[in-house]
Amino acid sequence: MSAERAIDVKGLTKRFGAKTAVNGIDIAVPYGEVWGFLGPNGSGKTTTIRMLCGLLKPDAGSGTCLGFDLLRGGERIKREVGYMTQKFSFWEDLSIRENLEFVGRMYELGDYRTPVDATIARLGLERRQHQLAGELSGGWKQRLALAACMLHQPRLLLLDEPTAGVDPKARRDFWDEIHRLSGAGLTVLVSTHYMDEAERCDRIVYISLGNIVARGTVANVIAQSGLFTFIVEGEGARRPAQKLRGANGVEFVSFFGAALHVSGRDRAALERALEPYRGDAGIAIHEAVPSLEDVFIQLQDEGAAA
Repeated sequence: MSAERAIDVKGLTKRFGAKTAVNGIDIAVPYGEVWGFLGPNGSGKTTTIRMLCGLLKPDAGSGTCLGFDLLRGGERIKREVGYMTQKFSFWEDLSIRENLEFVGRMYELGDYRTPVDATIARLGLERRQHQLAGELSGGWKQRLALAACMLHQPRLLLLDEPTAGVDPKARRDFWDEIHRLSGAGLTVLVSTHYMDEAERCDRIVYISLGNIVARGTVANVIAQSGLFTFIVEGEGARRPAQKLRGANGVEFVSFFGAALHVSGRDRAALERALEPYRGDAGIAIHEAVPSLEDVFIQLQDEGAAA
């Protein structure tokens, strides 16, 4: 049992027939931190999360989750973890309160109405508590799902793309709540495709085809990528995009708003590729620190080519 780590697993592997969905993953998450789990669809994030919370049994590997053995303590882990799935999984013909009271009875909380009342108040659900879940917007459904995850006072939250499809304000409010909970000692592992959310995590883990290919703080992951990025701006920024995509040393070209990001690991080659466009009317070129999204695109392209 690990006294210092909420999650401490090594060699975690899961196969479905001939397909290896998760391949020998090592994760060590200290208590009280917020970790981001990144990677394209089908990379193994959801499978890993389900193994961590006791819903799937690994085919290989070992370790602990909240101090309980991952292979033998699945039932204990389930009672200490709050798991929020990608898909809204509550009863749409029940109200917010009815859903939470049902969850409270499932966890055998005894006087379940007291934690339900407290959770509804903490997450600002009082005015909507009698509204049917099926009538809620994406943001309010998300808040209901988080309330259900928190009802039994878990020590670890496993959140699988919790903000997909909700508006920016709901996403910001959700993350404010996550950091408030983390400040109170809760540990959080959250999978996300949003780079601004990943940047709010203490550390990030990038998984591709079932393998971890990058991990660390955002700054570490960017530095370890070896990328150089040049930004092309101005009214003519779109003109060179197609030719730059085939240029020597240019690994990828992507639009970020009206600006073009041109990235690669050979700085001199990038300079040569961009040189013909320097001085063009309507184009300004300058070097910048690569963004996390630049690195994400690089890792995703490398994973697709593997």
